Amino acid sequence: MNIRRQFVETLSDLLDQDSRLALLLGDIGVFGFRNAMSKHPGRVVNIGILEQATVSFAAGLAREGFHPVFHSIAPFVVERGYEQLKVDFGYQQLGGNFVSVGASFDYAALGCSHHCPGDIGALRNIPGMQLVTPGSSPEFDQLFRQAYNNGCPTYFRLAERSHSREFPVEFGKANVIREGDAAVIVAVGPLLDYVLEAAEGMDATILYYSTVAPFDGEMLRRHAREKVICVEPFYEGTLAGDITSALSGQAIRLASIGVPRRFLTNYGKLDDHEQACGFKPDQLRQRFQQIIDG
Repeated sequence: MNIRRQFVETLSDLLDQDSRLALLLGDIGVFGFRNAMSKHPGRVVNIGILEQATVSFAAGLAREGFHPVFHSIAPFVVERGYEQLKVDFGYQQLGGNFVSVGASFDYAALGCSHHCPGDIGALRNIPGMQLVTPGSSPEFDQLFRQAYNNGCPTYFRLAERSHSREFPVEFGKANVIREGDAAVIVAVGPLLDYVLEAAEGMDATILYYSTVAPFDGEMLRRHAREKVICVEPFYEGTLAGDITSALSGQAIRLASIGVPRRFLTNYGKLDDHEQACGFKPDQLRQRFQQIIDG
């Protein structure tokens, strides 16, 4: 199932179960949530293109005991609403959920205004902000149900790209996909299939992260090798601080593979942008081999 469709199904089900759950739409998802809006007109509202005001409205709902969910495209949630996320949720230590779509380049053809490879890096600077990067529809369902009412501001980054593996995930915990000795590869969210194909036959441990804040440093410490490769679907180096902090005192060689820190000005499709970023399995395999052999 498409992860955006899973979002609709999960939220619709929880809206029926939890009278404290409220959904605020930023002029997207209105058709998908039409039935939920009809059933719960006071708790499913299309606010429109008013992102900063919607975040503040969500904070007011949180102060009144609700579990608010704000849904829009990633740059509109994070970059337009950043001050309100920082002050209204982070500073006041309120619980709320921010579910974005678009990831880094899902809206590739619409250009920079709809690209958001910097969302995780920006939100990491808000103390207490939890960051979830589900890689598949079942993962979103599991992680949202585990975390939506935990009293913390939580960002769920939904992407069009999904991986095909099925295994249970736990909020705040990494999964060991396989073990090896030459290196440890940290794979984040929807890039798992690409990583596994690229690392086929290589003697490497692969750790999978569907939650990046809180970062499961203990799992990384248990499986650490001298060479650490992080494959992240946002700006390269975003998780470098978490990795080096987790492995403080150990001699490591860290390589970050992510979105290059430059504007992609071509107006292609998602596949074109992934190719430009070096995310395709043949490109990753070449990078992995260079790092492991180096």
